[in-house]
Amino acid sequence: MATLNPTPDLINIENLIASHDAKLTTLSTQLKTEKGMLQNILDNDPEYSKLSEEANKLGKQRLVAKQKVLKQPNSISLLDKIKDYQSQIRELKVALSEYLTQYVQVAGTRQLEGPDGAIRQIIYTAKLVKAK
Repeated sequence: MATLNPTPDLINIENLIASHDAKLTTLSTQLKTEKGMLQNILDNDPEYSKLSEEANKLGKQRLVAKQKVLKQPNSISLLDKIKDYQSQIRELKVALSEYLTQYVQVAGTRQLEGPDGAIRQIIYTAKLVKAK
């Protein structure tokens, strides 16, 4: 079996991925720092602190009221239906993604005509995450 040597294009892509990932990490860290500094400024402002505290109290009261309403039988049945719909949607999206991937492989095109006659383009979204 021959050893695969990375092509210059592959090396360039890997370098671009690494540099963009590093830049995202740097910007995310800077953003977190700046947000923390802004929060400190807000926390040190007496008027904002007072209003924020009042808003927190109202928010807690609102949460308690919401929980009471959500414990009612009609709310519980609606929540169950919502969770069921969300679960079905997730499953359908996964299946559709798999079917679209198969379609691209078999048909050799990323375009698909829908039942309504509209041409749709199949796109993919990728992101980089650390392996577990």
